[in-house]
Amino acid sequence: MKTHTEYLWFETRKRKELVRITGDLEAILERSGVTDGMMLLSAMHITSGIIVNDDEPGLHRDILEWLEKTAPEDPSYAHHRTGEDNADAHLKRILVHHQAILPVTGGKLDLGPWEQCFYAEFDGRRRKRVVVKVMGV
Repeated sequence: MKTHTEYLWFETRKRKELVRITGDLEAILERSGVTDGMMLLSAMHITSGIIVNDDEPGLHRDILEWLEKTAPEDPSYAHHRTGEDNADAHLKRILVHHQAILPVTGGKLDLGPWEQCFYAEFDGRRRKRVVVKVMGV
C-alpha cells in the first residue's frame, strides 16, 4: 500500500462560503499514483468542514440557510464570553462534519453522478487548510 499527502489552502472572501474542490482532489489523486483505495479529506480548522453534494447554486443557498437556522449567529453564546464571535461557526462545523472519505476505483474518484466535493467555510477571511491523504495501491 502507498500513501500520498497534500494540503489545500484557502482564504475565502466571505465569512461563510462553499468552495468546490473536486478538480483539486482529482489532480492530487493523479499525482498520488493510487488506482484503488481511498482519499481522506480533513478540514484542519475548527470552523470549517467538508461537504459532498450537488454543485447547484440553489442547493448551496439552501444548505447555508439551513445551517444558519440551525446554528444562527447569536451574541448570547457562552463561547462569546471568551472574546470570540464565532460560536455559530463551530456549531455549523459539527453539523456538516470535518472529514470525508472518498472511494478511489480505477484511478478515479468513485463519486455518484451528481456528487462534488466542497470546502465549507463558516468563519472565513483568513488562511486555513485541508489535508488530503490518498491511501491504496
